[in-house]
Amino acid sequence: MSCHSHGHDHCGHHGHSHSTANRKRLLLTLILAAGYMVAEVVGGLLSNSLALLADAGHMFADVASLALSVFAIWIADRPAGSQRTFGYYRAEILAALVNGATLVAVSFFIIYEAWHRFSDPPKVQGGLMMWIAVGGLIVNLFGLAVLHGGKDHNLNVRGAWLHVMSDTLGSVAAIVAGLLIQNFGWYIADPIISAVISLLVVVSAWRLLSDSVWVLMQAAPANVNVPEMEAALIETPGVAEVHDLHVWTITSGMDSVSCHIVSDGSLPYDKVLQSVRDVVIKKFSIDHVTIQIEPEGFQEPDTPV
Repeated sequence: MSCHSHGHDHCGHHGHSHSTANRKRLLLTLILAAGYMVAEVVGGLLSNSLALLADAGHMFADVASLALSVFAIWIADRPAGSQRTFGYYRAEILAALVNGATLVAVSFFIIYEAWHRFSDPPKVQGGLMMWIAVGGLIVNLFGLAVLHGGKDHNLNVRGAWLHVMSDTLGSVAAIVAGLLIQNFGWYIADPIISAVISLLVVVSAWRLLSDSVWVLMQAAPANVNVPEMEAALIETPGVAEVHDLHVWTITSGMDSVSCHIVSDGSLPYDKVLQSVRDVVIKKFSIDHVTIQIEPEGFQEPDTPV
């Protein structure tokens, strides 16, 4: 019996420059958000404005989520240990999951509060609310610009970006509501706009949650067609059969493949191995590959229960 197992491991240096860039993005946004949160608390206390203090509470949730994202990137960069062979990469996915869940919870709380305000909208200082919101909008737009470069390639950064986006929409809503209150006395504008914005945030957060759960469930990445990969492997010269094909994501931008290849005996095992690896790496852009080559008729021993 001849059996080859081959793996290409790049865990130790995967995306180090990306993680450094993402950490800088998140840290800068965290400092901005924390600074503005303090300004909102002071403004809220000086003007006796509950609306501003409530928004500061929302900012606190964002600051906490950004801090979690920074911590997750730091943890993910730690080297793999003898028991944690994949290292701490999944910390980023867990942070994205927590961020998504927090966004949904905060949004539902705002919708609940808005529902109670419909019947008897409280009086709000429209002018002050509007100017503080303008300051918040400027800070949040800067935060969005800083995080934009990493949001499409990293679920953790996307979670942080969504938090800042929800704040940005909240700032826009507060400005519009402030204008309506100041000019027309429409106090009901505050709960209506808040509820609409919160529903939009829930939709985005739900996608982040589902993507995070998808990764944690070891599902194949959305950009990889597994039946197509299996067909391409079977068509490779020297391959008789493919089984135990697994494709999964370790963390954002780091996908893995493992499979068993049954050789038809027409080519040496090392040639079959190289051809199969080339298919996975070149056609499907996955370079973390583990392949076991087996002769035809090979039976794996039954694992005792």
